[in-house]
Amino acid sequence: MIRPGTPADAEAVARVQVETWQAAYAHALPPEGLAALSVDSRAEVFRRRPPLVAEAAGEVVGFVAVGASRDAGADGELYAIYVHPDHWGQGIGQALIAAGEQRLRELGHGQAILWVLEDNPRARRFYEAAGWSTDGTKRPIEIFGTLVPEIRYAKELQAAPKARSR
Repeated sequence: MIRPGTPADAEAVARVQVETWQAAYAHALPPEGLAALSVDSRAEVFRRRPPLVAEAAGEVVGFVAVGASRDAGADGELYAIYVHPDHWGQGIGQALIAAGEQRLRELGHGQAILWVLEDNPRARRFYEAAGWSTDGTKRPIEIFGTLVPEIRYAKELQAAPKARSR
């Protein structure tokens, strides 16, 4: 089930993010940086700005955060989407990205971007399967004192199909 998050979900959302980073980026980021990630410090962010969350058996297992783009000249942005590694491959990510895109449309965005580590093949396959494409924009970002390249994906957000009346 996908639902709007609340401040009470902040710790669970932060745990999903931290544990997903530790699993997904072990090959690309320094292990000491990943080990030092703090659920408490991340939870504070999610208390202030709760994302949409995915629940399974009453537990938060994923989330998606969207809004206005932080990049000049872009419209909307998918800021983050994470599914706990114990729930990968179950369709939760697909449900979350669809919900995130719908939320972007509700906010009036007709186009959106997202940033992903260039060396994140699993996420890149996921975005491409959901209809996102690289737009040729790259940038280096610093994570745990290491510069890593990010690439930008973009997608036109089509209006949701209207139900046919009989």
